[in-house]
Amino acid sequence: MKLSSAQLERTLGQFEARPIPDDHPLIPQLNDLFGEHTFFLDSHGLNIVEPVEAAGLSGVVVNLASWSDDSQSGLEVHEPKATDVVITLELRH
Repeated sequence: MKLSSAQLERTLGQFEARPIPDDHPLIPQLNDLFGEHTFFLDSHGLNIVEPVEAAGLSGVVVNLASWSDDSQSGLEVHEPKATDVVITLELRH
């Protein structure tokens, strides 16, 4: 899922990762491989946030690729793996 700026801000407050900017040269290739998402890099590799509720109030971090070495210089794509990290994307009113 593509996160709004408010959702991105909330996500970064709950998940220690770096978002890949939309204007990064790899974004078109990542979109071709995985669909249009907001992509994050963390100590485990490449991640996205997928909604877990129909209303989109929360999402789970899904790991798409893991670092191939300790220096985090390359990624190995694998089957998407849901993590234990759940993000509150929208506040209930």
